Amino acid sequence: MRATVYKSTGSWYVVKVSDGAKPPDTYKARMLGKFKIDGLTSTNPIAVGDEVEIEMENELESGVTITKIYDRKNYITRTSPANKHQHHIIASNIDQSLLFATIKDPKTSQGFIDRFLISSESFHIPTIIVFNKADLYKKKEEEKFEQLKTMYEGIGYTVKKISVTTNEGVDELKTLLKDKVTLLSGHSGVGKSSFLNKIFPEMQLKTQDVSGWSGKGMHTTTFAEMYDLPAGQAGVPFGGKIIDTPGIRELGLVDIPKQELSHYFPEMRAVLNNCQFNNCMHTEEPNCAVKDAVNKNTIAADRYISYRNILDSIDEKKY
Repeated sequence: MRATVYKSTGSWYVVKVSDGAKPPDTYKARMLGKFKIDGLTSTNPIAVGDEVEIEMENELESGVTITKIYDRKNYITRTSPANKHQHHIIASNIDQSLLFATIKDPKTSQGFIDRFLISSESFHIPTIIVFNKADLYKKKEEEKFEQLKTMYEGIGYTVKKISVTTNEGVDELKTLLKDKVTLLSGHSGVGKSSFLNKIFPEMQLKTQDVSGWSGKGMHTTTFAEMYDLPAGQAGVPFGGKIIDTPGIRELGLVDIPKQELSHYFPEMRAVLNNCQFNNCMHTEEPNCAVKDAVNKNTIAADRYISYRNILDSIDEKKY
């Protein structure tokens, strides 16, 4: 039977089988042997969102075995927390990602946002940037939000401002999830679990306050997990799924050589063919179209600084 992976704990998987005519059957499954996909060295060969083949060894739930992984439409990875030279697949078969960020309590750095956008760009996954905790914004935070909104919308990203606490913008954001498989990501403490509790009030997912000693949220989600979005008003099916992910402190990029980095900045991709040298790194080279665009303010200086910082952080020894 063909099934979809809804949860991974590393050794066991929760999978659902659906024929569309009735609620899906849920099974606890284990993996048969080791899978290696397209030469990808990953700490988790099976990820949430994967379409898999399962076999029933007996009528017991413990007798369900995953025997095959179907080709992925896409997937998004980070470096493994345990080994920076290995992948950790966050999720697969995604239609869009929802990146939760905050301007304060805790502050999400632009560098983190840009790294996430690069990961999504590299797998052609559209990203919506959601700035939560708008109820905490004063003049300084409002000005910062408008600056970021102008910058990111100018290069084609959708940017939303919401407050899960006061419900500002929440219903509008929910409509963007309809009939999509959406990856929900961001630092711990930015309000992902609180947002999910608005959509799934019956689940009461665990949330935690931002830890005072570090200013960063404590981890409340241990493993990625996918949820079917509930029915809409008057029982009308809403459609779609959302994948909740553990709060990410740092997002290490994988398999992006320095030479390719600028291709994942949409505003740089639009002009880099005008550089004098086809191997231009947009740093010290003469007649660089990217640097020229920065000087003319058609590429935001903050995005160029982010590019240079990420470029310096890429470990070239892997290539």
